[in-house]
Amino acid sequence: MSAFQRFRQIALAIILTWGWKRAFLAMACGAFSVLALAPFNVFPVLFITFPVMVWLIDGAGAGRYGGVPAAALTGYWFGLGYFVPGLYWIGYAFFVDADVFAWLTPFAVLGLPAYLSIFTAIGFALARLLWTKDATRILALAASLTIGEWLRGHALTGFPWNAFGYALSEPLALAQTASLIGQWGMTFLTVAIFASPAVLIDRTRDRNPAWRVPAAALALLVVMGIFGAIRLSLHPTTMVAGAKLRLMQPNLQQDLKFNYSAKAAVMKKYLALSDRASGPQSSGVSAATILIWPESAFPFFLTREADAMAEIAALLPKGTVLITGSVRAPDQPPGTPITRAYNSIYVIDHDGSVLAVYDKLHLVPFGEYLPYQGIMEKLGFEQLTRMRGGFIPGTVRHMLPVPSAPPALPLICYEAIFPDEIRTRDERPGWMVNLTNDGWFGISTGPYQHLEQARMRAIELGLPLVRSANTGISAVIDPVGRTVASLGLGIEGILDANLPTAIPPTIYARVGDIPAAMLVALAVILAVRWRVAKRRP
Repeated sequence: MSAFQRFRQIALAIILTWGWKRAFLAMACGAFSVLALAPFNVFPVLFITFPVMVWLIDGAGAGRYGGVPAAALTGYWFGLGYFVPGLYWIGYAFFVDADVFAWLTPFAVLGLPAYLSIFTAIGFALARLLWTKDATRILALAASLTIGEWLRGHALTGFPWNAFGYALSEPLALAQTASLIGQWGMTFLTVAIFASPAVLIDRTRDRNPAWRVPAAALALLVVMGIFGAIRLSLHPTTMVAGAKLRLMQPNLQQDLKFNYSAKAAVMKKYLALSDRASGPQSSGVSAATILIWPESAFPFFLTREADAMAEIAALLPKGTVLITGSVRAPDQPPGTPITRAYNSIYVIDHDGSVLAVYDKLHLVPFGEYLPYQGIMEKLGFEQLTRMRGGFIPGTVRHMLPVPSAPPALPLICYEAIFPDEIRTRDERPGWMVNLTNDGWFGISTGPYQHLEQARMRAIELGLPLVRSANTGISAVIDPVGRTVASLGLGIEGILDANLPTAIPPTIYARVGDIPAAMLVALAVILAVRWRVAKRRP
């Protein structure tokens, strides 16, 4: 038996798989697909798992509903296999305050994937509705899963974490295509390219051999690499004159970050670390024009603690500003009890004056607020941050004016994973500043995935990204995704770097998701035309 015959025999066995074996196979393929994401980035594994996805839909059967329910169930199992190992690290957050939240860990680690898998099921079901008997079904699957992933990124505030397109975030040359078509376009191409070997088992006429489809997919991958290499060569890293960055990564444990009695210890550590020499030629904070501290850095309301503001003013030399995360109390009459707050970014001058404030717009469900907050609190539930009443969302995303640097686009925590929310329509910033606290998730794959997704925003928009994280990974990334400097996960330290210069707006920055929508629409039209043509006598 030849190698091709064995290959076709395996494929046919997968097509005919049913019952628990089909569910297990779908889940296994989903789990192995996680290897394509950070920190592993073994994207060739998808050349195995995605063709199996196609064959499982091939075998979903016809029946009264055209195999749609069977395909949807297969998609659900694939999604569950993908999201449980991809998002297991969420469980770490429930052990920060273990006495209160540890019992919820199984519900978080399994419950969120169970919900997200619904959208993978929708993608499989839609694909089966558009299914054809030739290579067009690969395009149908790519379009359908892109629609499902887009819905996942928008429904109920959205959670587009680990979208399939992130499989092409490494090598860096391949990721450059995101500057043209954005994350959803990358998702479409990822599915189409890696699912293409599935058609090798198809019986075709000699004039249209099946190998042309995966050959075309490989050629597209090569073209993407060539385009990326050219783009990288055309945009060497350049720096903003006079802008010197210093990122402070305190590696502070979560029980200190939310403990008011640790106020003095936290401030002492921040001040000492911020002025620490980072090398033989370092003169501490005096060499920086922009000092950056991570998200919600203090276990208190910063601007309501005069001594803390005075210590910051004493730390900052003239000409240096501090960009820091902090919980912010709402403006209300003196003496009014503070029951809710904002998750904010402050820009503070050397004299202790506040130059600008940004309030986080996209809050984390169950982390920063509860759906139906009042009812849930009456039932005894509370979000992980234990802020009674939940955080207050901001009203508008706006630029932060920063002396000695271009205006900055502020992003707090996972706001960086929503590409269409941060693409500015009017004023173009000179850089993005992303403050986060991935300390919730320990030493796990979560922080690596978070950094990779934030880096994709830099590539999409042609803007440098400066990322300060409590426990890491802090990094300075140029507008085509090169890492200029970084501090690893779980490390306490200081990162000194220059601020990269932005490049002209990319196609994605100008037109958004229109190219991706066109790819999806074209694929759907081709699949529908094939089905209509086959029904004609």
